[in-house]
Amino acid sequence: MITDSTITRRSFISGGAALALTASSVVSAPRAAERRLRMALVGTGARGSFTWGQEVVEGYGDVVEIVGLCDINRKRVEAAKKLIGTNAPSFVDFDRMIKETRPDTVVVTTVDATHAHYIVRALELGCDVMTEKPLCTDEEQCLSILDAQRKSGKKVTVTFNARHDPEAKKVKELLMEKAVGDVISVDFHEYLDTSHGADYFRRWHRLKENSGTLLVHKASHHFDLANWWLDSTPVEVTAFGDLKFYGRNNSFRNTHCRVCPFKQQCKFYWDVTQNQSYVKLYVDCESEDGYLRDGCVWREDINIYDTMSVVVKYENGVFLNYTANTYLPFEGQAISINGRRGRLVGTEEPTPRCTI
Repeated sequence: MITDSTITRRSFISGGAALALTASSVVSAPRAAERRLRMALVGTGARGSFTWGQEVVEGYGDVVEIVGLCDINRKRVEAAKKLIGTNAPSFVDFDRMIKETRPDTVVVTTVDATHAHYIVRALELGCDVMTEKPLCTDEEQCLSILDAQRKSGKKVTVTFNARHDPEAKKVKELLMEKAVGDVISVDFHEYLDTSHGADYFRRWHRLKENSGTLLVHKASHHFDLANWWLDSTPVEVTAFGDLKFYGRNNSFRNTHCRVCPFKQQCKFYWDVTQNQSYVKLYVDCESEDGYLRDGCVWREDINIYDTMSVVVKYENGVFLNYTANTYLPFEGQAISINGRRGRLVGTEEPTPRCTI
């Protein structure tokens, strides 16, 4: 969600309200306030609280009203309410929230593997849904969502915001203009450093049963871009993944950083208490569900991949070669689209950020 740095919609409306009060003597009848969209949010971790909740309140409060917050952790939903800056009621029971607040739209920002449950239930209760990517984590969940959407007639939106980057839109424009002729193949390489990349292995994402692996949670952005750019549908997929760096690939480990006896020697030690918002959302709420935001990246229960390679064949004959690595000394992407009349390179230059 982007607001203009010079004058926001919020500040413009605030100024307009002051002007209306000053000029009230010449206004015969005030204009009736337009009805705001009623939005309920389920999942009040950092993504739900800041990317959605706080952004909506601060930038879109004139057109959207948050009417309810829900999380399975009662302490976290109360902490989120304060951080977001809303007076909306809080709930731990999703059905109760929907029935009591009657939202138009439900925003789903929970653990990936639980998206389908909340999407389907919101549709059954008569709401439109906007969900964080990924839509869900397996085929069975996907089919249940499609079935519920058809039965309800309601709308489901997945937030693939990468399509809206100016560079991504320019690539689409050039491909539509046949700038490189018919496309033959695409090379897409994702580079995650040991700051960004490592964090997935601290959080709930580390378990395949939660995130579906980073090929679902993270790479869904990239596959969506490829599908959109190529305007075609995958028909064959071959993929490889392995855990080569994190998890069991270290000589020492602990449960989480705060109590770790290896703080001084571990290059991945991370002090969550330096982030007061995370202390409020996670550390202070651990007594409810035991979730540790500063989990050890070397835990042996980690079962997602840190090294991934995928080959996709599209209906139009194009091949996509995709790789992702999560432990590099730099962050960036390298994307090349190879056509019959040229090569389109849309590279985000790798930026050195870590040297581990």
